[in-house]
Amino acid sequence: MPGTNLSRDEARERARIISVDSYEVHLDLRSALQPVGAGEGAGRFASRTVLRFRCSEPGADSFADLLAPAVRSVVLNGRELDPAEVFDGSRIALPGLAESNELVVDADCAYSRTGEGLHRFTDPVDKETYLYTQYEPADARRVFTTFEQPDLKGPFSFTVTAPTHWQVFSNSPAGGDPQLVRDGLTWSFAPTPRISSYITAIVAGPYHVVRDHYSRVLDDGRRLEIPLGALCRASLAQYFDPDEIFTVTKQGLDFFHREFDYPYPFGKYDQAFVPEYNLGAMENPGLVTFREEYVFRSKVTEAAYEGRANVILHEMAHMWFGDLVTMQWWDDLWLKESFADFMGAFAQVEATRYGAGWITFANRRKTWAYRQDQLPTTHPITADIRDLEDAKLNFDGITYAKGASVLKQLVAYVGRDAFFEGARRYFKRHAYGNTTLADLLAVLAETSGRGAGAMAEWSRAWLETAGLNTLTPQVVTDAAGTITSFAVLQDAVEAYPTLRPHRIAVGLYGRDDNGALVRTHRVELDVAAGPRTEVPELVGLPRPELVLVNDDDLTYCKIRFDEVSLDALREGLGDIQDPLARALCWSALWNLTRDGLMPARDYLDTVLRFAGRESEIGVLQSLQAQAGAALDVYVADGEGPGGVGAREEWAARLAEGALAELRAARPGSDHQLAWARFLTQTAKSDADLQLVEGLLAGTARIDGLDIDQELRWMLLQTLAAAGRADEETLALELLRDDTASGRRLQTVCLAARPTAAAKAEVWRLVVDSDELPNALVEARISGFQSAGQRALIAPYTEPYFEVLEKIWGERSIEIAMRIVSGLFPRLVTTAETLARTDAWLSEHEAAAPALRRLVLEGRDDLARALRAQACDARGAGAGAGAASARDR
Repeated sequence: MPGTNLSRDEARERARIISVDSYEVHLDLRSALQPVGAGEGAGRFASRTVLRFRCSEPGADSFADLLAPAVRSVVLNGRELDPAEVFDGSRIALPGLAESNELVVDADCAYSRTGEGLHRFTDPVDKETYLYTQYEPADARRVFTTFEQPDLKGPFSFTVTAPTHWQVFSNSPAGGDPQLVRDGLTWSFAPTPRISSYITAIVAGPYHVVRDHYSRVLDDGRRLEIPLGALCRASLAQYFDPDEIFTVTKQGLDFFHREFDYPYPFGKYDQAFVPEYNLGAMENPGLVTFREEYVFRSKVTEAAYEGRANVILHEMAHMWFGDLVTMQWWDDLWLKESFADFMGAFAQVEATRYGAGWITFANRRKTWAYRQDQLPTTHPITADIRDLEDAKLNFDGITYAKGASVLKQLVAYVGRDAFFEGARRYFKRHAYGNTTLADLLAVLAETSGRGAGAMAEWSRAWLETAGLNTLTPQVVTDAAGTITSFAVLQDAVEAYPTLRPHRIAVGLYGRDDNGALVRTHRVELDVAAGPRTEVPELVGLPRPELVLVNDDDLTYCKIRFDEVSLDALREGLGDIQDPLARALCWSALWNLTRDGLMPARDYLDTVLRFAGRESEIGVLQSLQAQAGAALDVYVADGEGPGGVGAREEWAARLAEGALAELRAARPGSDHQLAWARFLTQTAKSDADLQLVEGLLAGTARIDGLDIDQELRWMLLQTLAAAGRADEETLALELLRDDTASGRRLQTVCLAARPTAAAKAEVWRLVVDSDELPNALVEARISGFQSAGQRALIAPYTEPYFEVLEKIWGERSIEIAMRIVSGLFPRLVTTAETLARTDAWLSEHEAAAPALRRLVLEGRDDLARALRAQACDARGAGAGAGAASARDR
C-alpha cells in the first residue's frame, strides 16, 4: 500500500514540526468471539483514536499512520474530512494544521494471524479466544491511528471493551473496576508516561493470572511498591511455574535498582506468555510479552530455564534502555538492544542462580554475531536505516549480540564503575526522551576520564565500522622450549579492513598433576589497532601446551590457534578444566569449520570424542546443533568406505555416539535428555529407527528417560522424515495432544514426510495461499527443509526464485521474511544453485533492498557451505588453525 514503508527522511520532517500532547484510544473487541470466516465483520474490531498534537508551522500539511480495512470518520480540528480523499490504506493526510490540533479517527481495524498488530488466537483445548498486541517496529498503526516513529512520544490512555468473562491488560493499571456494557465490560486504563507508540500494548482474554509484589526502600528513604503479574492461557496453567518467574523478576529489579539508581518508572510489572508469538519477548513497559514456549509443557534442560531467565532480564533492562530513554530513529536501535542483551547476561550472572551466563553468551550469542558479521550484508552497530523495511531486518546478530559483545569490551576499556555511572547520568539526563549515539558517548566521556576524543575514537572503531577481526598468537621458542618471542597478530577481511584496539587476556595452559589442562599463566593487555602487538611479559616462560588469546572472552573477535595449540585441542579439548575456556575453544573450532579451514569431519570427530565430557549443558546442546549443521551442509558428500556416502557414514557415527552417551548418562539428567534429542536428529539406519520406534511404543526403554509429549513428537518427526510414520499415525498422536503445540508439531511432521506430495502440499499452503497463521507457516517450512531430502527439495529451486517478488509485494513483512529466508534452497548445496541465486540478484538489482538482503544472505551461506565442502573433500587441516581471516 502507498506509504507503508515510512522513510527516515519523512520521519525527520514530521518530527521537525509535530509534537504530541496525548492519545486517547478506545478499542471494541467484542467481535473477537465471532468465528473466523463468519462474515466480513468477524475479522474486524472498532478503533477510535483522539490524538492531540501541536504543529510548529501552522498551515503545514502532515500525515498520521493507520493500516486498516476501512475508515468510517476523520475529524481534524472539528472539520470532517472525507476518508475516501485523505486515507490511502496506510496514511491519513492532515492538511492545513493549526498550532494546536485534535484528530479524531473512527476505523475498522483487522485482527491479525501473523503476529503483527492485534493477534487473535483460539485455543483448540477449550475453544477460548486470546488476543495480544505486537508492534515493533511499526505495527501500532494496525490497531489505532498514530504517528508511527519512536521520537514522537506521548502519554497514552487506553479504553477497551471486551467480552464479560475476559480480563484486559495494558501498560498502565486499570483505573477502577470495569464498567458493564451490552455483552461486555469496558476497561479504562490510567495514562502512561510519555512513551513511543511501538511499546504500547493490549493483552485480552480469559488468561490465567498469578499475582505477587515487589517492594524496595530507595536510597532517599522512599518505599517503592511494584505489583507483579504473570499470565498464560488457561489450558497451560498446569505447566506454569510463576514462582520461578517471580524469583528472577525480583532479583532483576534488585539488581537494576542498585546499579542504575533510577526507580522503575512504569508502576506495575506484568509478564504475559502469549501464543503464536514471533519474537522471544517484547519490552512493553508494565506489560512485557513473551512467547509461550517459555511455559515448559515437558521436561527441559537447565539451559532452557537459564535462557528464559536471560530473556526476563533482557526485557527488564529495556525498561530503562529503550522505554525510559529511547533511540531517536532505528539507526540507533543498538542503544536499547545491545544494552539489553549485555545487561541480561550481566544481571543473570551477578543476581541469579544462573552463574554460567557468560559461558552461554560466549558459546551461543557470539556465535550468532560472528555469523551475521561475516555476511555481505553486515553493517556497523550504529546502522544506516533508511526506512522501516531496513529497520525490520536490523533486529539481527549485529544489533543484539555483537553490540552486547562490544559493550563487554567497553566495560573492560572504561571500567565497571565508570560504565554504570555513565548509565545513571544517561537515564537522569534523558528520561522520557530520545537519544543518539552522541548522547551516550558524552556521558561515558565524563565518567571514564578518557575524554571525548578517546570515546569518539573507540566509537569509530567499534560502533561505526563493520566486520570482524581475527586474533592469532605467534609463538617462537628456542631449542629448550622457552618462549623467545610472543605476539598477537590481528587481521581483517579486505571488504572490512578496520583493525581495532582490543582489551584482551592471553592464557597459557598446561597439565596439572591430574592430567587436566589448566591455566598456568595469564596476562591482560591492550592489543593495538594494528597488525601486530608484542607481548614481552610472556617471553622467558616455558612453551605451554595451549595458548588461548581472548581468554575470559573480554573482546569481540575470532580467535585462531598456533599449530601446537591446535594439536593439543584435537587430542585433549575435553581436558580443559575451566568451562569458559573450553567454550571459547569449541567456538573457535566451529569458526574454523565454517571458514573452510578445518574439515567438517575433523570437527565432527572432535565432537564425538569430547562432547560427552562437556559439563555445561548449554554448551553441549550448542555443540549438538552445530554438529547437525556441519553434517547437513559442510560434509562433502563423496563416497566413503564401502561406497557409503560420507554424510550417511557420519550420520551413522553421530547416532552411534549419541546412543552411547545416552546410555552412559545419569538417569533423569539433563545430559541424558540432550543426548536423547540428539539421537532423534541423527537416527538414520534401520537399527536406529527401530530403537526410535521402540521408545515411542514403549517396547524399548532407557532407564530414567521419560518419553513425555514433547519427546514423543521429536521421535515422530524422525520417523516421519524417514517415511516410517504416515498421516494416520500422526493424526492418532494429535488425538493424544490436540493442543496448539500439538497441532504445530504435527504440522512439522506432516511437512517432513519424504514424498513429493508432502512437499507440494507445503508449497501450496505456504506460497500459493495466505491462509495459515504465522506459527503454522513456520512449522510447514521447518518440515519442508528436512535434511537428507535434497532430491525432493531441489525441484523447488526455480519456483522459489520465480515467486520472490510476488511474495514480498503481497504478504506482510513478517510472513514474507519467513518465506524468503525459510524456503531458500540452502540444502541444495550445488554450484548450480549458487549460479541461479547470482542470476536472480543480477536480474533484480531494483528489487526491494530488504528482499535483496535476505537473498544475499542465503547466497552467502550457500557459498560458505560449498567452500567448507571443498575443504572437507581435500581432508586438509594440518596447521589450518594458524590461517588468517583473509583465507576464508
